[in-house]
Amino acid sequence: MNRLLLSLAVALALTACNQQQQPATDNQNTNPTNTEKPKDVAGRQNFGAQHPVITPLPCIMIATYDANRNPNVMMAAWGGQCGPNHITFELSAHNTTDNIRLKRAFTVSFATADDVAESDYFGIVSANDVPDKVAKAGFTATPSPNVDAPIINQYKLTLECRVVTFDEDDKGGARVVGEVVNWSADPSILNAEGKVDLAKLRPIVFDSATNTYRAVGDSVGQAWGSGKKFQ
Repeated sequence: MNRLLLSLAVALALTACNQQQQPATDNQNTNPTNTEKPKDVAGRQNFGAQHPVITPLPCIMIATYDANRNPNVMMAAWGGQCGPNHITFELSAHNTTDNIRLKRAFTVSFATADDVAESDYFGIVSANDVPDKVAKAGFTATPSPNVDAPIINQYKLTLECRVVTFDEDDKGGARVVGEVVNWSADPSILNAEGKVDLAKLRPIVFDSATNTYRAVGDSVGQAWGSGKKFQ
C-alpha cells in the first residue's frame, strides 16, 4: 500500500510551500525576500517565483457528503502522501472544504485517461452552483462502509479517509491531513499477483506548464534496483 500511495503522490513537496525561510548562514547564498528580484541562474531560462512547475501533480478526486448526504466530487492537484497511512492536500474555499469540515471524512480517487472529461468537469463546476453535478456527469455514488463519505463507483481506485487535522486559513480554505482507513480497487486494474497495475489504471497528472493532462503508465526502471549499478 505504501508504495502505491507513494507512486501516486510525488507532489507531496507542495505541502512545504508555506514554510518560513530559515536564516542564511552564507552571505553568498542568502534567500531573496518577497520584494527582491531573484538572481538568474546562468545558462537556463529563468522564470522567477511565479507559477512554479512542480511535477507530477496528481489529479486527485475528493468525494464528500453535504449535510443532506448529497454526494460531491472535485478535482484537486495540490496533494500527496505525508506518512505511511496519511495523505494531505490544500483547498481554497469550496463546497468540498465545507463538507470536510462538517463530516471529518472524505474519499480520494484518481482521475484516469478513461474519464478525463468527467474529471475535468468536476474541477470546473462547483456543487454550490450545480448540486447534482455527479449525476449530471453520468457518475454514481455508493456510501463508504468505513467513513461518512461517498465512493464514486466509476473511479477504479479509492482511498477512504478520516480527517486527522484540518488547518483553516482566514479565507475559508484549509490544509487537510487524512488517515487512510481502507482502500479498494476494481479487479480490472490488478495484475496477476493481485497488485494495482498503473498501466491498466492509467492515472492522469496535471501538467501546469501547458495546462494539459498526461497519462501515467510506462515503466522505465525498478525502484530500489535501477540505481544499484552505481554501487
